[in-house]
Amino acid sequence: MQGLKVSNANVVVHIHPSKSREVSQALLRELSSLLFAYNESFDGIVLAYDVNSMDKSAKILPGVHPYFGVKLKANLLLFSPKPDMLLEGKVVKLTLESIHVVVLGFSSAIITREFIRNDFVFKTKRGQDVYASKSEKRHVIKVGTIVRFLVKSFDEEILHIYGSLNPDHTGSVNWLDKNLEIVSHTDRGAKKRESEAEPIILEQGAVGGERSTMDTVQKRKISKKPKIKQES
Repeated sequence: MQGLKVSNANVVVHIHPSKSREVSQALLRELSSLLFAYNESFDGIVLAYDVNSMDKSAKILPGVHPYFGVKLKANLLLFSPKPDMLLEGKVVKLTLESIHVVVLGFSSAIITREFIRNDFVFKTKRGQDVYASKSEKRHVIKVGTIVRFLVKSFDEEILHIYGSLNPDHTGSVNWLDKNLEIVSHTDRGAKKRESEAEPIILEQGAVGGERSTMDTVQKRKISKKPKIKQES
């Protein structure tokens, strides 16, 4: 899935003087406060962190309460969805007008009817609401389905994603993965047939040394007839 990245960050954490005897715990608390919230400095939502190193010297910051800053290096796992990225999430609700999805267990996404391609039709099957493909009977989206969708926009304040199922390579992940395997095998077979059907260039010296191209390839077997000697 797109939208995930690891950032090697140099971070300065401000620690209250009262926590000077337990700096390590204070640092972890401050870093934990960054989790699952959008951070402009990192241009993404911090999902996890791993502290690599910490500067043993701290700088006292001016102010009414003299906080001190501790420098450290950390690896941050960020979730930063951008337009036209492909994301995956679990369907939690279906209506005639929209599909509601949860991404990575915390970020909500909505795909409205205008961004659901016409091939998908809303219907009720066996008492369950689904979006079923008209062209592919086995391509069905229902509650619990993992879908792959295109990002249209992302609201950083409420961590809400607006998505689209208009492209053909979006829909049920389970169906898409199986279908892509079939398509890839078909493509490989087609390419093989094309390579076998490439025109053959024959050198001919009869007509001014020009080349002639055979439009179709045919395997010709030259049958060798036995030579019969005739006695005079």
